[in-house]
Amino acid sequence: MDIDPTQPWGLAIDYAGRATLTESGHTIHVNVSDTSLSSIIGPDSISGTYSPVNVTAQFTETGEGGAVLRGTGRITIMPVGTDPVVPEPAAVQRAVAEALTDFAANAAAYVALCTRWQPDDGAEDGDGTTPDPGTAPDPDPDTEADPETAATAAETGTGTPTEADADPAMV
Repeated sequence: MDIDPTQPWGLAIDYAGRATLTESGHTIHVNVSDTSLSSIIGPDSISGTYSPVNVTAQFTETGEGGAVLRGTGRITIMPVGTDPVVPEPAAVQRAVAEALTDFAANAAAYVALCTRWQPDDGAEDGDGTTPDPGTAPDPDPDTEADPETAATAAETGTGTPTEADADPAMV
């Protein structure tokens, strides 16, 4: 990102601290705001210091089927002593760089997830394969249920045996 030396924050921001720029083919939204809850910019009445300033940059890219990837970056500028935060043009540049890095990391994680995920056999999306009805997967001995418990649980439909299962009068 090129910093505009004629602007205090390195780019033109509106009255609410917002700006939009294009970087690496993405439209990035930037926001510069203090962290106070007051509409008056002044030192805190208790600590005597001004509030820190957050510079955030974020963007989203959407794809087919509602797929969305997001990139977000945030830089916090702390006041020095009892002075207010002064504009730092490099802060916007660093926030944009963080947003682009975050987007790339999210894209890589999304690709890894998609490569790892395989649709279930017989999935209704048409991408799965239909299992051969004559074959069944081998049961896992660690998760195989006790035959007595399994019969009782299957009868109750809850998956766990109950006292009522033992006494026919209670059914």
